[in-house]
Amino acid sequence: MMRNLLTDIAGVSVGHADDSGLGSGVTAILFARPAVAAVAVLGGAPGGRDLGMLAPEATVGAIDAIVLSGGSAFGLDAAGGVQAFLRAQGRGLAIGGQHVPLVAQAILFDLANGGDKSWGDRPPYWDLGRRAAAAARGGAFALGSVGAGMGATTATLKGGLGSASAETSTGHRVAALAAVNALGSATIGDGPHFWAAPFEVEGEFGARGWPPVIGTEALRPRLKGAAGTATTIGVIATDAALSKAEAHRLALMAHDGLARAILPAHAPLDGDTIFAAATGTRALGDPIAELTELGFTATLTMARAIARGVFSATRLGISGETPSWQERFGKIMR
Repeated sequence: MMRNLLTDIAGVSVGHADDSGLGSGVTAILFARPAVAAVAVLGGAPGGRDLGMLAPEATVGAIDAIVLSGGSAFGLDAAGGVQAFLRAQGRGLAIGGQHVPLVAQAILFDLANGGDKSWGDRPPYWDLGRRAAAAARGGAFALGSVGAGMGATTATLKGGLGSASAETSTGHRVAALAAVNALGSATIGDGPHFWAAPFEVEGEFGARGWPPVIGTEALRPRLKGAAGTATTIGVIATDAALSKAEAHRLALMAHDGLARAILPAHAPLDGDTIFAAATGTRALGDPIAELTELGFTATLTMARAIARGVFSATRLGISGETPSWQERFGKIMR
């Protein structure tokens, strides 16, 4: 049974840890067995940890986990907490009698969202990372204002964490997870219609479709007022057996979904980053044709995940907070 979540890929588990007073959090994606992974960074101001090992020419073949976090550069501590949890489980690359869990991470900027960031000498993200890893499970997990999406915002509405999944014509599964903290907007103009509406499946983000006409005013850019407060980060996962170069192509094509779901995207002060992970349980029959379809499916699935993140978000009760889609446009539809 497909749940329309990243965990529809067997061997992938997801856990959240967050703090509503802090207005931030962490989401950990763990792999039961090391997964071939790559990353594509198209935003102009990214933040990440251990991204170099994911380059196609780098030696590392597979990784243990991916972390998405709020907190901007302070949030990079979260990967250490995830590593500590995995090491305690005996996970990691064996080197000289030691195990080194391989964990890649991307961050988003939520420091100016009104939450209490007066944490003193030690940011809380290491602990949040460890808690998120400990909470990771297969099956259902929460969407919206949770984990890395806790403090996320967009130009017009509260952002959040979204996920979606699909299956290709050859039976490969593709699933996406995104923490939507965009410089731009996921909706058209000032209305309820999502840019990603043509890709919606079974009313997963409101079944509003597109408006009959998209006028000039709706095409005016909606941007956050404060520079450098953006970034959408995410993961596209598949059960296909891919090389690192093929996974990198999948990540690049998933960015096409980001650009279809958020306008504008990949701006100078965005840090838009998408990881791709392949668990390798199903081989490709026709590598070029099937990788092309995997990328096409990744495009649509990432766009849907982003829309679901905004659709599912709720306000945190912080003064001056951006309203949620649900507050402005109606009751949640399941």
